[in-house]
Amino acid sequence: MNKTMMAAVLHGKENLRVEPVAVPGLGPSDILVKVQVALTCGTDLKVFRRGYHARMITPPAVLGHELAGDIVAVGGEVSRFRVGQRIVAANSAPCFDCFYCRRDQTNLCDDLLFNNGAYAEYVRIPSRIVDCNTHEIPGDIGYRDAAMVEPLACVLRGVEESGIRSGDTVTVLGLGPIGLMFVRLAKLRGARVIAVGRRQTQLDRAAAMGADELLTASKGEDPIEAVRALTERERGSDIVIEAVGSPHTWRSAVQMARSGGTVNFFGGCPSGSQVCIDTSRIHYSEITLKSSFHHTPQHIRQALDLVSSGEVTAGSFVISDAPLKDLLEVLRHMMSHNGHLKTAILPWAE
Repeated sequence: MNKTMMAAVLHGKENLRVEPVAVPGLGPSDILVKVQVALTCGTDLKVFRRGYHARMITPPAVLGHELAGDIVAVGGEVSRFRVGQRIVAANSAPCFDCFYCRRDQTNLCDDLLFNNGAYAEYVRIPSRIVDCNTHEIPGDIGYRDAAMVEPLACVLRGVEESGIRSGDTVTVLGLGPIGLMFVRLAKLRGARVIAVGRRQTQLDRAAAMGADELLTASKGEDPIEAVRALTERERGSDIVIEAVGSPHTWRSAVQMARSGGTVNFFGGCPSGSQVCIDTSRIHYSEITLKSSFHHTPQHIRQALDLVSSGEVTAGSFVISDAPLKDLLEVLRHMMSHNGHLKTAILPWAE
C-alpha cells in the first residue's frame, strides 16, 4: 500500500483542497478502511461554510463522516474484524462511563468521540468506534445503502423521541434528505403525514416517500393555517418535526401543534439564535417541546437492520455520483440548491 493517499482537507472557511496526505497509522485496536462510498451531508456543508465545527473538526483536517468500505488493515489486538470485510462505521462512539452514558443518554456523552475523514481513499476507524459502532455489511446490501446508516440512525432516534404512533398526524417541515427520512419512517409507523416544502421537486419526493398531504411553503408566507386546516377540526398536528433549522420555522412549528401535541426541533439553528415562543400557548395547551441530537449505538444497529430490510434504500436519497476530485464543486452546488439530496463521493473513481 502507498504511504500517501488523496483526501479532501478542510483548511478553513470554504477552503477545501483535494491533496495528498499520509495514510493514517493504526493503533493496536484500530482498523483501516478503503472508502468505497462517502455520502454528502448537510452537516458537512455547514462545516465547509463555517470552516470548522467546535466538537467535530478543527482544520486542517479531512472532512466527511458517512461512509462504507473495505477493511484493508487491522491492529494487532483487533479480533472482531478481518481484512477483506465490507463494513459501515458510525462517526462517533460514547465512553459508556460518564454521567450521561450511565443514564442511557449516550448521544450526550461527556467524552463523545467523533471521527471524520470519509472524503479520502482510506480512513482510520479508532478503537472505540470499532468496538461498538462498526458493523459488517450484509452480503446483499450495497455500499451506498450502508453509508446511509448514520443519518438514518439520527432520524430513527428522532422518531422514537417524538413518540410517533400509528394513526398520528405528523407534519414534517423541510424536505431535504433528513425531512424525507422522517416522512418515510413516520409512514412505516402508520402515521398520516403532511409534508411541507418549498419546491415541487421536494414535494414530489415526499409523495414518493408516502406523504398523504403536500403543502408549498412559499417564501414570505407561513403555512400554519394551511397545516391546521388539514387536521381534524383544525386542531393541529399530533407531532410536528422541524427539519429546517431556522428560528422562524421553529416558531411556526409550535403554532402547528395541537393541544397536547409534540414538537421536535430536529433542525439545529445557527449558533446564537434565539426564538420567542408564546408561553401561554405552551403552558395551557400542554405542548411538549423536544429536540433530538445525534444517535446512539442502538440506533446505528437499528438503522442497519432497516436498510437491510429494504424499507429504506439509497435510491430514494442518493441522486448522483462524483469522484473525490469534484467534491468542492459538489459542495458549492449544494450551497446554491437548498434541499439538494445526497451525492455519493467515490474516492477511487476517475
